[in-house]
Order: sequence, then C-alpha cells, then structure tokens
Amino acid sequence: MKRDDVILVRGGGDLATGTIHRLWSAGLKVLVLEAEHPAAIRRQVSVSEAVYEGGAVVEGMRAALIKTLDEAVVVWHRGDVPVMVDPKGELIPQVRPAALVDAILAKKNLGTTRDMAPLTIALGPGFTAGVDVDLVVETKRGHRLGRIIREGAAIPNTGVPGVIGGYGAERVIHAEKAGVFRNVCAIGDLVSAGETIAEIETPDGIRTPVTTRIAGILRGLLRDGYPVTPGFKVADVDPRREELENCFLISDKARCIAGSVLELIAANLWK
Repeated sequence: MKRDDVILVRGGGDLATGTIHRLWSAGLKVLVLEAEHPAAIRRQVSVSEAVYEGGAVVEGMRAALIKTLDEAVVVWHRGDVPVMVDPKGELIPQVRPAALVDAILAKKNLGTTRDMAPLTIALGPGFTAGVDVDLVVETKRGHRLGRIIREGAAIPNTGVPGVIGGYGAERVIHAEKAGVFRNVCAIGDLVSAGETIAEIETPDGIRTPVTTRIAGILRGLLRDGYPVTPGFKVADVDPRREELENCFLISDKARCIAGSVLELIAANLWK
C-alpha cells in the first residue's frame, strides 16, 4: 500500500466513528483497527459493531469486517470502510498509513507512537503533543472542545460526563457488580426513572437489575452477553425525550472533534 493512500484510525466507538465518517465523506481512504471485543454503548453509531455483525451502517457509511489487507482494497473500491481486529496495531507497519488517529478514547495511551505514521493525532487525555503523538484534539465538552493542541495534553479525565439536558453523571449508568450483561430494553426505548433496563447475571445465576436514575431515551446500551466488572459503563439516557433520532445520529461532540481531525490531515498532508 502507498503511504499517501490510507488514513488509519485506531478505535471504532461513537466518537471515533464521527471522525471516520468525516474522513470518509471527504473521499479519504480509511482503515479502522478495533479490539477483539469492543464495548461501545452507542452501538447504532459505532463502526465497532462490524466486529460482531460483520458490517455496520452509520449515516450512509458502510463498514465491513475484513481479515486481510487485500480485502481492504476490495472494500475501498466499493466506497466503504474496512474494519480489522488488531488491538495492538501489529498491522500498522504493513499499512504504512499517511496519518494515524488514535481514537480509542481509553484516557491513556495504549501503545500509539509518533513513528507509526508521518502524522499522528490522538483524541483526548492520555497523550502529550510532541511526545507521544504529533497533535492532540480536546474531547471535553465546553468551550475548548475540538481545540487542537500542539504542545501539552488535553484536559485530564474528570470522570464526570458532560451535561446534556441539564443532567451529567445521572444520565450515565455503570455496572454495580461483575457478571454477564443481559438486556431488558433496547436503544431508542423511552424509559422512566428507576426503570430496569438490563440485568447483570452472576456466575451463581442470580440476576441483579440495572436501573435508570432519570427519565428519557435510552441512547446507549451495552451489547447483550457482554462480561462486565464493577464500574463498567453500560448505558446512557438522554433526558430530551423528543430527541429520539439522536440515537441513530453522530453526536455534535463527535462532529466537532472530527472537523479538527480533518483540518489537521488536510493542513499537514496536502499543503
């Protein structure tokens, strides 16, 4: 593959997919590397779902799971986005990408280095521009969202979700114990405060209900059958009950971040 052909994105969750969609919309050739068992909760807008389903469609963009780089060429010719399981980035030297975007959003660096591509960009905290990667894009909601950082790091992770419809921490639900996650509701369902949306099944067969703290639309929900540990993020409720369509659309936050990534790639690689 030619180095000037491919933009490689590590991660395929909802924020990563915003960037992937923007690059794809600009006509760029994108390759996504994902984990073996992605844990996105906004699954309707995450290309990581291709790992489980073999394919995914987000706002007109089709993603397809592949096993070899030769298959990637076929997918690109169709105008789609190939997704490969490669959590450690072992294929990166073979791909020789023009630019690499770390969009894993792990709040820490899971192995991305500046020598992986002529241009390396990381989203969010855990990276230092000029050290781990060339550039960092701010991912925290607020006035600095999408800001391009050329020296230093993004705002550290506070552990407090951004406010939507007047609610922050209350809208995000975490597992209280370890076990297997079992869905009761589905993404897009209208839910009430205190409603059981899922259960966690422990090895002894006991099921503990997972309940909401606020009323709204179930915007995100972990896949049924996923193993969880205490504190694991499992769901997201949008209090704006009139915004059902948002469950199936890339978020404003993801679009803002994506614009900054496209700006950097255009400015640095195609002057």
